Amino acid sequence: MPNKKKMSFWDMWNLSFGFFGVQIAYALQSANISRIFATLGADPHQLSFFWILPPLMGMIVQPLIGKYSDRTWCKMGRRKPYLLAGAIVAVLVMVFLPNAGSLSFSSRLILGLNGAMWFGLFSLIFLDTSINVAMQPFKMMVGDMVSEEQKAEAYSIQSLLCNAGSLVGYLFPIFFTWIGIANIAPKGQIPPSVIWSFYGGAAILIVCVMYTFLKVKEMNPQEYAEFHGIEDPSASLRMTEGKGMTERKEGLFNLLLHAPKTFWTVGLVQFFCWAAFMYMWTYSNGTIAANCWNATDTASEGYQAAWNWVGVVFAVQAVGSILWAIVIPRFKSLRLAYVVSLLLGAAGFISVAFVHNQYVLFLSYFLIGAAWAAMLALPFTLLTNALKGEHMGSYLGLFNCTICLPQIVAAALGGVVLKLCGSVQANMMIIAGVLLILGALCVRLVSEKSRQA
Repeated sequence: MPNKKKMSFWDMWNLSFGFFGVQIAYALQSANISRIFATLGADPHQLSFFWILPPLMGMIVQPLIGKYSDRTWCKMGRRKPYLLAGAIVAVLVMVFLPNAGSLSFSSRLILGLNGAMWFGLFSLIFLDTSINVAMQPFKMMVGDMVSEEQKAEAYSIQSLLCNAGSLVGYLFPIFFTWIGIANIAPKGQIPPSVIWSFYGGAAILIVCVMYTFLKVKEMNPQEYAEFHGIEDPSASLRMTEGKGMTERKEGLFNLLLHAPKTFWTVGLVQFFCWAAFMYMWTYSNGTIAANCWNATDTASEGYQAAWNWVGVVFAVQAVGSILWAIVIPRFKSLRLAYVVSLLLGAAGFISVAFVHNQYVLFLSYFLIGAAWAAMLALPFTLLTNALKGEHMGSYLGLFNCTICLPQIVAAALGGVVLKLCGSVQANMMIIAGVLLILGALCVRLVSEKSRQA
């Protein structure tokens, strides 16, 4: 094993700082998709279909970003060109998406959607694609540049910044409402508090990404091969005249066939976990509006107030995740930490369905934060420790399919499951809790031993 230079805390901080801005954008998207499309006129049974797009784009884009960034060696770096390009596109889309209801679109329905919803739909596709392009390089750079001994710490720092970004993104709408920006708008239009939240998120995103872009210097090909102990770099890394170094072409399907067992067992756990959170993002709004505000009209002040409160409880979830991330390393077994975290999250999900006091929801979402902390840190720690360095980006991109696929399945079935649950959105939170319990049961299949693949 080569002698690997130890990184300082601030080196690891700089490596992931841009993730703070990216996560603000992701949190704004997660907390407001249902709000935006419901305001534009979508039926509750349609909402889950809009949620298919974000994970679908992630499933397509992230493996490709991993594959091609593995082969990219240029003056700007290996992963950084993708990070910057994704951030620029995301900023542009964040300016346009929340204005979908204010533009002059036809009210005629095409496939059940009016013009504003179609504009929002295509904007959402571009937004999630660009966020995925900007997000994935941060995970890859930790895998590229941090030793096995420090990887858990580096991903914990990334998790901290991720949750801090979520906290800001979730609280933006209620913050802008507090400073006097209107939280209601004419029927079919997005409230100004949401529009300005997206503007603020876009500004912070580009500043944070530029910070990491300027502060981090990626390894050159020779340094990378030495760092990862690749004994015969020429077998996997070849110099191409005038173009630097590119990785030996290896098909994604072939890599998938030779993926380590950890890839598949952790992926199974991921399936249940991410399906559960898909239902939380989709149905928290309607559940809280109905249970705590007795509101069903999307244009009413009570309904919009409930949606602001969703941002608050999502922020509580982020705080719970930050605090629980400190607790996780104290467990002697990663598997035990995984199980306990998911069971706490399951209890939080199920309790949401029965709570009618907006402040009691703090406890529910705090418990959900424990599951979120485990989902952000443990899967990547387990997987990257089981991989060599040659195809780190490709495997992390493929592993993202274990995040995206369950969300697609859950979103596709959401309307059907909602009908089976009596069209009561609160019951979907119980379904989410059951899914986390199933995920906890599957953790026993995961091995903590590092395996090279």
